[in-house]
Amino acid sequence: MNRPSVRTQETVDTLVIGAGQAGLATSYWLTQASVPHLLVESRDTLGGAWHDRWDSFCLVAPNFTLVLPGMPYDGPDPDAFMPRAGVVDYLRKYAASFHAPVRFRTSVRRLAAVDGGLVAETDDTTFLARNVVLATGAYPVPKVPPVAGQLAPHLLQIHSQDYRRPSQLADGGVLVVGTGQSGTQIAEELHDAGREVHLAVSTCPSAPRRYRGHDVVWWLMQTFLHGAEVGVPFPTVADLPSPAARFGCDPHLSGKDGGHDISLRQFARQGIRLYGRLERASGSAVGFSADLAERLALAETGFDKEFRPLFDAYIDAAGIDAPPDDRPAYDDFTPETVTELDLDAAGVTTVVWATGYQLDFSWVDLPILDEWSYPRHERGVTTHPGLYAVGLPWLHSEPSSVLAGVGDDAAHIVDHLVARNAGR
Repeated sequence: MNRPSVRTQETVDTLVIGAGQAGLATSYWLTQASVPHLLVESRDTLGGAWHDRWDSFCLVAPNFTLVLPGMPYDGPDPDAFMPRAGVVDYLRKYAASFHAPVRFRTSVRRLAAVDGGLVAETDDTTFLARNVVLATGAYPVPKVPPVAGQLAPHLLQIHSQDYRRPSQLADGGVLVVGTGQSGTQIAEELHDAGREVHLAVSTCPSAPRRYRGHDVVWWLMQTFLHGAEVGVPFPTVADLPSPAARFGCDPHLSGKDGGHDISLRQFARQGIRLYGRLERASGSAVGFSADLAERLALAETGFDKEFRPLFDAYIDAAGIDAPPDDRPAYDDFTPETVTELDLDAAGVTTVVWATGYQLDFSWVDLPILDEWSYPRHERGVTTHPGLYAVGLPWLHSEPSSVLAGVGDDAAHIVDHLVARNAGR
């Protein structure tokens, strides 16, 4: 005889949903402020979405960007690029450093308002909270385009979240769809492993690994941390051309083997076959846009349009004696391509979807989401009293969802939360 499940009810001042880097940074500041709180995490271990990266993954940003509040990186290799396992270990040690109160294997199924507070329902527990922090991160749900459903069933399809190593895939060629950070690095790894690689090019920008004497991320960090001091403020979400721009892809770079540039044109010179955007499929036949040349040019102008003016302005304003830009001359090589490809005839057996992620707040039963399913907020303070968000793309600025910037946003929402608790 099956007994009915017994639900328990718990009351907590502040419930943090998610114990990745955003949730842990929030927990740190809550601990510093002596705010009673609990983190609930759907996984059975710490490390967040870093567990979903492939085996050889390394941070694209150098180790000096590991600056979670209270525990900045202090190891021997600040300019190196930490592997996946090292990042997971860093987060575990971080949580242990202030005894973060985490409850694992606990997924929130519904969040709603009740009696001036908030109620979060899990499989077996109902949490009543004065405050709730949404810290589920920027990578909750893999995004796969509808065209995937038109491909022949004998083709193996896998999202980059589930890719681990070349030997995991079926023998044969691979079509990688998307040229963001994941797509370009996975394509490079597959090519180095001797696979025939076909690459559908998106519009993500490229960036040099080094610029004017430093890693490009060093300039990014300096401008983020000190730009306002010299009159060169770092861009915020208010500077974006539209709300949709919050979801733009990051420049493709690699932290593997000491860090290096990634050039799509060089990929083509090495034998990777480039195409335009994957637009259609029928069985094993796929079709691409006819604008590969334009896509390559667009990728290569992104850095000079967005980042170079910011960095140069900071260098001048701060009086930094930086060497001149010594990047190689522009390469206008455009490989031959086609707009139609039969994957079977080309020997392609696997399609890797490196097409990014989408937010999922479908379980939030409150009228706070905009047309992009993004919480309406002011720097993480949502339009519903007592509800906060942290760790989302461009919550306040570009680093908001990464290790380098999430701590500042977490501090901001905790300051607001503490004031709210005090009735101010």
